[in-house]
Amino acid sequence: MPRLALASLAGTAIEFYDFFVYGTAAALVLGPLFFPSLSPLAGTLAAFGTFGIGFLARPVGSALFGHIGDRHGRRPVLLGSLLLTGLATVAVGCVPSYASIGTAAPVLLLLLRFLQGLGLGGEWGGAVLLTAEHAPEGRRGLWSSFPQMGPPVGFVLANGMILALSAGLTEGQFISWGWRVPFWAAGLLALTGLWLRRSVEETPEFRALAETGRRSRAPLAEVVRGHWRLLLLTGGALASGYSVFYATTTWSLAYATTHLGLDRTVLLACVMTAVALTGSLTPLLAVLGDRYGRKPLCLIGCALCAVCMPAFVALLCTGDPLPMTLGFLGALLGMVTTVAVVGAYLPELYAPRVRCTGAAVGYNLGGVLGGALTPIVATALADGAGPPWGVAGYLSGMALLSLACFALLPETNPHVAGPGADRGAGTEKRAAETAAPA
Repeated sequence: MPRLALASLAGTAIEFYDFFVYGTAAALVLGPLFFPSLSPLAGTLAAFGTFGIGFLARPVGSALFGHIGDRHGRRPVLLGSLLLTGLATVAVGCVPSYASIGTAAPVLLLLLRFLQGLGLGGEWGGAVLLTAEHAPEGRRGLWSSFPQMGPPVGFVLANGMILALSAGLTEGQFISWGWRVPFWAAGLLALTGLWLRRSVEETPEFRALAETGRRSRAPLAEVVRGHWRLLLLTGGALASGYSVFYATTTWSLAYATTHLGLDRTVLLACVMTAVALTGSLTPLLAVLGDRYGRKPLCLIGCALCAVCMPAFVALLCTGDPLPMTLGFLGALLGMVTTVAVVGAYLPELYAPRVRCTGAAVGYNLGGVLGGALTPIVATALADGAGPPWGVAGYLSGMALLSLACFALLPETNPHVAGPGADRGAGTEKRAAETAAPA
């Protein structure tokens, strides 16, 4: 399990590094470089629009790679998704600016961002199932939390590199070429991840499905036809976590540098500190999920997000590093409380024959609802004088939506809900037991 967990964590961290480095660049430099004819606000909105394209691609990627994972195994997903995301990220760093090639520049940016999202959409399902389907029942939450630590690790890597470049280069150097370096570094990171995953074994549950001929012929069609309600609920349940995370780590950078006139180096340091501290709590919270259930942790996390958003906005508007960091910590604590257990929770909601597709599509639907829209909506809501209380209201509303969705989902931890909850809850488990061999 430690070796599998390390391979899962490393690959997820690298793929999220690729995804996050784009978000930070969108907040800081992509607007003037690729949309120079627009006003500063419109340029930022356009840059965040290309950022959102990656989230729209993620459900497509989860369907594509989920089909591969449910038909041909979890292992090919781990390798293919990492390679696709890494190549697309390196290519982003090579795209000339609008001044060099005109409208072809933002078009290429959109295409490569779509490919990034496609790869990341497949990554999560494969990485989580690698640990969840190998893990012993009583520690499934703990081991499944390792890929969930990938996003904060990837974020710290991406922003740490941008922070170092921002501090070490002049403004002109950073705008000219410095912002591209983190994208180029993704190639080396992708090779490292592929090396770590080269000897990963197929999960025992997929091997059992293959040996008994019970693989689904069309996993996505089966999930949409038989479990559409579960799919929508999981997407809505995860929307708040995405909203809070990208409001904290992406929108706040753009808002504080443009509206408050703060230095981006200070902001990056504040956000990185908050992400690192809250991310380190992931294994502890996952252990609590193994002991007391997945659902209570998810409900508590959403409630924390709902009540902390006004404080997050108020502390951000102080412009003081310490209060801002405390605001980021409060916002992210609720998010990580939920995210820590969903690595075990989502796979347990779906039967093994459609698990890679169902869990990944549900997870990435939350990204469309929360991650794709939040920077754009928040930027529009914050365009005015005074603190952007509309942003706080929007984020609290998303948290309440996710709270309601989690309330409608069942508990899946066998220790809490009984053995019947294990390996695919409710109708999903019975569907797997009665479906014809494929």
